[in-house]
Amino acid sequence: MKILIQRVSKASVEIEGKESSSIKQGVLVFVGFDPKDSFEEIKRLSKKLLNYKIFSDGKGKINLSIIETNSEILLVPQVTLSISTKKGLKPSFSHAASHDEGLILFKEFTAHLLEEHAKIKTGVFGAEMSIGLVNEGPITFLFDS
Repeated sequence: MKILIQRVSKASVEIEGKESSSIKQGVLVFVGFDPKDSFEEIKRLSKKLLNYKIFSDGKGKINLSIIETNSEILLVPQVTLSISTKKGLKPSFSHAASHDEGLILFKEFTAHLLEEHAKIKTGVFGAEMSIGLVNEGPITFLFDS
C-alpha cells in the first residue's frame, strides 16, 4: 500500500467535465494497493495519515496533524502508485492489486478513516478523473507499507 499526501489549500476531482468532489484547506491523498495489502496495513497507515505532522503551527513549524487541525481529506484511488518501474519503459501493473481487490481495500481504507475523522471526500474508484490542486509549501509525503 502506498499513499502520496499533498498539503493543499484546495483540491478537486472532475469526472467527465463535472466536479465530483472538492475540499479547501487539507490534504489530497492518492492511494494505491498491492496484492499483499491487508486490513492491518490499512489500520496502520490510516492512523499514521491522521496523526502525522503535516500542518504548520503558529510559529511556522510543521507540528500539527490532520486530527489536530480538523483538516479535510480528498482521497483518490491511483493504481499507478503500485506499478513497477524498475525494468523497461512500459508500466507493469503486475505489482498492483486487481481491480476487485483494490476496490475492496479502497472502501475499507475510506471506512476506517471515516471512523476517526468525518471530513473525508473521495474520488471514484476505476473512473478517469481530472485532479485539480494547489499544493501548499510544497509539502508532499510518500508512505509505503
